[in-house]
Amino acid sequence: MAPMRWVRAVSARVGETAETLGGKAHGLVLLHRLGLRVPAGFVVTTGACRAFLRDGRRPQGLDEELAAAVADLERSTGRVFGGPRRPLAVSVRSGAGVSMPGMMNTVLNLGLTTEATEGLAAETGDRPFALDSRSRFLASFTSATRAAEGLAGERRGRPVPDDAIRQLEWAVEAVFASWDTPRARTYRTLHGIPHDLGTAVVVQRMVFGNRDARSGTGVAFSRDPNTGENVPYGEVLFGHQGDDAVSGRAATRPLGELAAREPGVWAELLDALRRVAGHYRDACYVEFTFEAGELWILQVRPGRFAGAAAVRLATELVDERVIERHEALLRVSPRHLPHVRTPRIAPSERTDLLARGIGACPGVAAGRVATTAEGAVLMARDAPVILVRPETSPDDMHGLAAAAGIVTARGGPASHAAVVARAMGKPAVVGVTGLTVDAGSGSVTVGGRGVGDGALVTIDGTSGEVALGTPRVVADAAGGHLHRLLAWADDVSGDHSARDEAQRLDAAHAALRHHPPTGRASR
Repeated sequence: MAPMRWVRAVSARVGETAETLGGKAHGLVLLHRLGLRVPAGFVVTTGACRAFLRDGRRPQGLDEELAAAVADLERSTGRVFGGPRRPLAVSVRSGAGVSMPGMMNTVLNLGLTTEATEGLAAETGDRPFALDSRSRFLASFTSATRAAEGLAGERRGRPVPDDAIRQLEWAVEAVFASWDTPRARTYRTLHGIPHDLGTAVVVQRMVFGNRDARSGTGVAFSRDPNTGENVPYGEVLFGHQGDDAVSGRAATRPLGELAAREPGVWAELLDALRRVAGHYRDACYVEFTFEAGELWILQVRPGRFAGAAAVRLATELVDERVIERHEALLRVSPRHLPHVRTPRIAPSERTDLLARGIGACPGVAAGRVATTAEGAVLMARDAPVILVRPETSPDDMHGLAAAAGIVTARGGPASHAAVVARAMGKPAVVGVTGLTVDAGSGSVTVGGRGVGDGALVTIDGTSGEVALGTPRVVADAAGGHLHRLLAWADDVSGDHSARDEAQRLDAAHAALRHHPPTGRASR
């Protein structure tokens, strides 16, 4: 068989870069090399997406390569795609070469045709599970194809195909097309990401987090991303699939609860975090699912800490003899330093506390309440805005971009609002119990109190507090980690004069650029 042009099997042998495979598939290759359990799958390259966007159709040869890749997946799993016995279902996810959290489409449980759903019910003896999985597929497939501009009109009114291969072809197109949606273009513009890169599409065997009480999904950092402390951090959702955590439809639990509920999964997860962090020589982030007590890793990347967490992480990795001092200095940007002293709402009896939720991104933001994304864009032209929503979705991207801070009634640290807020460095509070948002009347109620669009509030993305007005704000004092890092910076630059902190770090960066270390620096 001739080499495939558009599709690659995801395995330890793949040697291509993230620019071709996309960041998600590139991370999966690493997981294979580390010997971790990863659902079998393949990736459609970014080049296929660029060809689709250019020509408005799937590139020549892609359909044949998809069919061949599915046949290989059937052989490796012992299952039949869309078949009535031992049915194979897959996830279809975007995976650009650069991180764009929550901006593009995902389809879960694809391949659950009418026949395959009956087959899954017969195989598991759990018809409600099979029907729930089929319902989730229909919802995510319909949402993805409708959201993709250019496809919605072409397929409006057409039923979801009951042929698994046709479902896959449509889903791949929908992910390709989601690269060019307004929300994705807005995100790339904000972050200086070129518009011509395209996204890869990752297709993997489904692992069902909604299978039973010993199944679930979650996200984990090897260290706390808010502080840099060397403790695992994240959240878990038992008996659900990942889209429930992202949407905020179901309440997540602290990651540590996994240790008591599924000690075997917990031990495997800790081992995975250790291996991945060891490879990166950095903190890491993973997404995982477990089915019937068996752990599968779905995604991995470096932690990308900022502010005080980045400073603590860099200095402690030196202490642990993982990196040298010069590398620690280069890992902390001068832009991080203004955020090292995390601002917080000062404790005071005079603070008029409206609500409390989960702090999802550190910092304090004050602004006028806006209960719709469109309202946030309009109001932000005149003054800072706090976007308050039941939960957010990719369609709210323009409002998230305009807002100074974000509050949601539902969701946890892995929800769409939290992930996007961290990516944009905006304070956020999620999971505010009892918060009701009525966008029609422009009102917010919680604990028997109500405020309307335009009310001035202040949010604390560390404590999760939402206060009326503008309470006093204080900043954390500079800690020992920052003092040590800046002392190293002065040693490298040779300048021990009194200067601004950012200038001290800048001077060290300049010295390291002009005279890169040739040996092992002192610790």
